[in-house]
Amino acid sequence: MKINVPHVAKLANLTLSDQELKKFESQLQETVDYVEELNEVDTKGVESTSQVTGLENVLREDIAKPSLSQEEALSNAKDTYNGFFKVDAILEDE
Repeated sequence: MKINVPHVAKLANLTLSDQELKKFESQLQETVDYVEELNEVDTKGVESTSQVTGLENVLREDIAKPSLSQEEALSNAKDTYNGFFKVDAILEDE
């Protein structure tokens, strides 16, 4: 199967030189060939898995605990206004 690298590049919104097209065509072909080789492996009797480490999500109970007071939280702030952090605007009206 021949891979249409210019089409794939266009779909990915990539501008590729002729040298890059040739390089990626070779690399993509190797990848497709490897996947086809994997398709030939006998997986009968192999249980599907989404991960192999045996790790599970471990969550702690959400317990409210004493925290910093507003005054303590703002104590090292460069600038504050009415009990809030004051920062320079990052969005501007156009």
